[in-house]
Amino acid sequence: MIRGLFAFAALAAPTVAAADVLDIQPVTDDVWAIVGPTEQRSPENLANNATFGLVVTAEGAVLMDPGGSYTGAEMLHDAVRSITDQPVEYVINTGGQDHRWLGNGYWQAQGATVIASDAAVEDHHARAEEHMIALSRFLDDGLAGTEPAYADVTFEADYTLDIGGLTFDIMHRGAAHTPGDSFVWLEERDVMFTGDIVYVDRILGNGPARDTDSWIAVFKAMAAFDPAHIVPGHGGATDLATATRDTHDYLVNLRTQIGALIDSGGDIMDAPQIDQSAWSYLKQFDALAGRNAQATYEEMEWE
Repeated sequence: MIRGLFAFAALAAPTVAAADVLDIQPVTDDVWAIVGPTEQRSPENLANNATFGLVVTAEGAVLMDPGGSYTGAEMLHDAVRSITDQPVEYVINTGGQDHRWLGNGYWQAQGATVIASDAAVEDHHARAEEHMIALSRFLDDGLAGTEPAYADVTFEADYTLDIGGLTFDIMHRGAAHTPGDSFVWLEERDVMFTGDIVYVDRILGNGPARDTDSWIAVFKAMAAFDPAHIVPGHGGATDLATATRDTHDYLVNLRTQIGALIDSGGDIMDAPQIDQSAWSYLKQFDALAGRNAQATYEEMEWE
């Protein structure tokens, strides 16, 4: 931790734009979480309303997720430059949401290689137009330069990246928040990068995959590595106990409560009334809890 903190302190602070939006958190040696805001996409955050991971090696840096737009990737690059002068050699797309891939073109123009699961790339192709239309409403001129750009290297279930004496084990174990979510295990630093498999600090959203049963199984596959440090898809760097409470246990409660509602003959209009109060401390709870319940009802009704 000392080496990582020293490197962080010794380098210049982020540019004003990046510093206003992105919080840089040292995690352990050579590893940082770059934490975006929990609110909706906006011209100010340029669709960087998510958490990104950075690992610095002697042979270059590895970035978990590229930013939500071309200009968002530029903002993220400002944050990276405040940590290291090493170039970003690889960008790993951990899932299918815009901030997990729509900044790819910027990084490819800088010479980086982009890696993603086959399922994620299929999702990118399927929802590219939807993402671009939505972002045109949220970002205004901030969408300038953004064009869908797809991974250079793809894999079905497992991919190993070796760089600078570190090994990144990238694993797709099924749908979670999106169909192609992957987690990235960095054993040498006891760090797990989870993308949208884990939400902390703010409530998760049941969608686009709408497969909570698979999401729970994928979470368990990730948790089996028992990481000391987790860089989640949303929220600050955390530990496994917090990730379990804020994501796994919330998903289990959704399925338990909705299952009981269905068994008792309740309908989808009753779903928002299920008890989710144990997670009311999470940001965006009031906006998303009811919708999550209805989405879970739709998912479970015909299981």
